[in-house]
Amino acid sequence: MPVNLDRPRPETLYPIKGVKLGIAEAGIRKAGRKDLLLISVDEGARIVGVFTQNRFCAAPVQVAKEHLASGISPRALLVNTGNANAGTGKDGIVRAQATCKEAARLLGCDFRQVLPFSTGVIMEPLPFDRIATGLPTCVAGLREDTWASAAEAIMTTDSIPKACSRRVKVGNRTVTVTGIAKGAGMIRPDMATMLAFVATDAAVSRAALERIIADAAASSFNRISVDGDTSTNDSFVLIATGKSGGPAVDEADVAQFSALRDAVADASQWLAQAIVRDGEGATKFITVQVEKGRNEPECKQVAYAIAHSPLVKTAFFASDPNLGRLLAAIGNAGISDLDVGGVELYLDDVLVSKGGGRAASYREEDGQRVMRKSEIMVRVVLNRGPAGATVWTCDLSHDYVTINAEYRT
Repeated sequence: MPVNLDRPRPETLYPIKGVKLGIAEAGIRKAGRKDLLLISVDEGARIVGVFTQNRFCAAPVQVAKEHLASGISPRALLVNTGNANAGTGKDGIVRAQATCKEAARLLGCDFRQVLPFSTGVIMEPLPFDRIATGLPTCVAGLREDTWASAAEAIMTTDSIPKACSRRVKVGNRTVTVTGIAKGAGMIRPDMATMLAFVATDAAVSRAALERIIADAAASSFNRISVDGDTSTNDSFVLIATGKSGGPAVDEADVAQFSALRDAVADASQWLAQAIVRDGEGATKFITVQVEKGRNEPECKQVAYAIAHSPLVKTAFFASDPNLGRLLAAIGNAGISDLDVGGVELYLDDVLVSKGGGRAASYREEDGQRVMRKSEIMVRVVLNRGPAGATVWTCDLSHDYVTINAEYRT
């Protein structure tokens, strides 16, 4: 079960004018489950994306980036689960393009206006025939109010769909932001093994939209870690339809730009944290906050050293205040001139370490009290500058090993 995360209620997910979603059960890997999603967008919408940095990036990532670079405005996103179409060479490219061409034929647009996305098992051929068979059902079912079903259709090892909406005043009009995401394992920054699709009805200039997605990714999906592995298929897409009316939001209007940027970042951060809360086998949601570092990169370095450590994560699973593991992770973060005597370590409000060792006020029972909680704050104060950074992670349990050992069986 995910950590303090409920299934989204359809009535809380606001439609986005200019975006329709259609779902099908195509039997891509398993029968009887939603596994194919088509997102159609009206003409005139702007779409930007950020993608995995894994050099073995999947065929759909390569094709989506190529189609975005063509300069032709996208009209549809095609998402399948069950098969990642990664590690499939030139054949994977051909199959990804074939799905775009089939969707374009049904929608009456250029195949370069379709962006493909896949998630699932790696190194298996994409079953084009099953996708082609399921697409007419997607097209026939295109509606604005199916975000909850869409979130379900992109799940793999997720135990729960992830979706949220926000409304914000931008100038004299109210704009809507709605998004969905999937991810539970192979999660680490840069990006994670996740797909995220966020849409707004605001009109936004291209330059502003690119800045908004970059800022949102930096403060959300690139601040999470479940197991420290980066996937081949990570994609985060932001759609702006312009259907709310009014002039396009631009960076020159600081107030309007900031309002929209913050709403997109807030939704993205909620989705990113939902991925961690639903981490494979997770029982604890852990915030790692590093303060008073020299700069943000070194703060993130320390935070990720903690968030990626199997020894730290298994201690959290056991509710065992074996806190020397935290100190070891901080010391192993690669900060060569770190004065460990100046570092303070807290679990929630409990001071654990100060002056290079156990704090005089620390008691084992206080550490155990915090470690038993389902949500825990690890706070590291470096005392060497004004910067800070926060990342979110989870514990590492027996179930994580089971899920990944049996993923293909």
